[in-house]
Amino acid sequence: MAEHSFHLNAEWPGGRNTVGSIEAGNLKTEISIPPEMNGPGIGTNPDEMLLGAAATCYIITLAAKLERANIVPEEMSLSSEGIVEVDDRGVITYRTIIHRPYVKADAAFREKIERYMDQSEQSCMISRALKGNVEIRLEKHFEAV
Repeated sequence: MAEHSFHLNAEWPGGRNTVGSIEAGNLKTEISIPPEMNGPGIGTNPDEMLLGAAATCYIITLAAKLERANIVPEEMSLSSEGIVEVDDRGVITYRTIIHRPYVKADAAFREKIERYMDQSEQSCMISRALKGNVEIRLEKHFEAV
């Protein structure tokens, strides 16, 4: 069995509303609390990074499945939404991620592509890591050429 390690280094000057930074491979950015949570909103934040991890894992998995099936879409894109809930006590919980994949391809591949859209959510390692904690939904869109 193969095993892969990923490493991240974070710098944080202290205090809730300061700005820090992270570096992990090709990812290098400032981080802070988003303005929706009364933070400075500089750089990115954990909410965006979790959504980004789930979305990129999903679309790369879908692309790999299409490639293995020798299906070349004319267009492919993804819009994703993360929904975070704050309860009456101020407890913040990441509740839902909604992926909205769009594929434009030959009509003959519609059924197969829609099946791969479903399978990609199940196959993505980030989706599997979130399973049982964050609901992940799909709103698929296929357009025939």
